[in-house]
Amino acid sequence: MSSPSTNENSDDPELEAIRARVKEMEEEAEKLKQMQDEVEKQISLRTIGLSPEEKKEVDARSIYVGNVDYSATANDLEQHFHGCGSINRVTILCDKFSGHPKGFAYIEFADKDSVQTAMALDDSLFKGRQIKVNPKRTNTPGMSLTNRGGGRGFSRPRRGAYMGRGAPWMGGYGRPSRFPRRGWYYPY
Repeated sequence: MSSPSTNENSDDPELEAIRARVKEMEEEAEKLKQMQDEVEKQISLRTIGLSPEEKKEVDARSIYVGNVDYSATANDLEQHFHGCGSINRVTILCDKFSGHPKGFAYIEFADKDSVQTAMALDDSLFKGRQIKVNPKRTNTPGMSLTNRGGGRGFSRPRRGAYMGRGAPWMGGYGRPSRFPRRGWYYPY
């Protein structure tokens, strides 16, 4: 007598239909993955391989849209700005940890004249919110509009500063340290 687990090659039509459907789904998933890889490659070629002059030219054809509703999609923004000109790309920036939209977007047009036309939509209502439209700024590496400590990237006490009674690793004297700090007040 054969058990159900040993009879794998039975001619059960439901099982065969399920296997055929799984195979179709796997093939469809592979096609989608290939299409996604191709699109990602085209996008990366469009932005990564650009020289600084080409990036400035793309930025000159782009706008910044602020105060965008969090439920807005790229298609919604494209419909709102469709009268301004041909749109190449809509980018809604999202938080990299949560994936939620940050509330602003960039729209790249096919020509520079569309940017001026889109500026007319500044302070217009989009999904019940008053959006802000500005030309996109070109980001220059190393340039800062504010002076935040000389660009060291971390805060360090000023020379000769009193460090207080903080933890030993801060230069304080909560308890004697194995590595005494000689530049600051050290009571031991």
